[in-house]
Amino acid sequence: MTAPAPAAQGLKAMPEHPGASAAPADPGATVHALFHTHGLVKVYHPGGDVEVRALNGIDLDLYAGELIVLLGASGSGKSTLLNILGGLDVPTEGTLTYRGEDLTDADDRALTQFRRNAVGFVFQFYNLIPSLTARENVALITDIAPHPMPPEEALALVDLADRMDHFPSQLSGGQQQRVAIARAIAKRPEVLLCDEPTGALDVKTGITVLAAIERVNRELGTLAVIITHNVAIAGMADRVIHLSDGRITAIRRNRERLSVHTLSW
Repeated sequence: MTAPAPAAQGLKAMPEHPGASAAPADPGATVHALFHTHGLVKVYHPGGDVEVRALNGIDLDLYAGELIVLLGASGSGKSTLLNILGGLDVPTEGTLTYRGEDLTDADDRALTQFRRNAVGFVFQFYNLIPSLTARENVALITDIAPHPMPPEEALALVDLADRMDHFPSQLSGGQQQRVAIARAIAKRPEVLLCDEPTGALDVKTGITVLAAIERVNRELGTLAVIITHNVAIAGMADRVIHLSDGRITAIRRNRERLSVHTLSW
């Protein structure tokens, strides 16, 4: 589904410059961004003289504990931005900092450490190992994380306490996606990056998955960033960021976050 025009019910305008973003806290308090990007550009060269400009000058601050929805059509730059924030890719130009540390020119070793310690990923496809139970799939992460939660605790957070010893083939699509979320959060990441987490699911199942992400965001204080084409999901966010042609076209803040269970599409 193609994202509609930025004006959406329940949203109010953010600052005049489309790429600017204000801290979500009390204006009198000093709040430092978890992520800060300035002039972020990503150019791909798929072959010959062809140049694909996936990002074209992104200025954005993201804060601890926020739930962010990135909206935009295919090719708008959403996944590229998410991959750069998560240390899976690097920008061609511009700067990216995390907790004040410059990641722009970080080497592979530094980015691997950053991904391992700070970031959890959830993708449209679950990438579970079919020969392992839900508990064992989550334990793959807890075995390498410095301060993990027990796999049982992570699975309980996504309401799968009674499915821990089931194999992926014994789970529904929504349950498998929740195992993937449990795996992502088991290392207690400060950041949860979700690329179309409901894209392969029906509405009812998708809402169950979004409820798990919302719970993690609220209870653990994790910055959650969700990519979607689905404008209905925007209602659950603190801020909604619209992208088009590699640029931020608008940032809107919800006056009030909607419960996931009130969403419909």
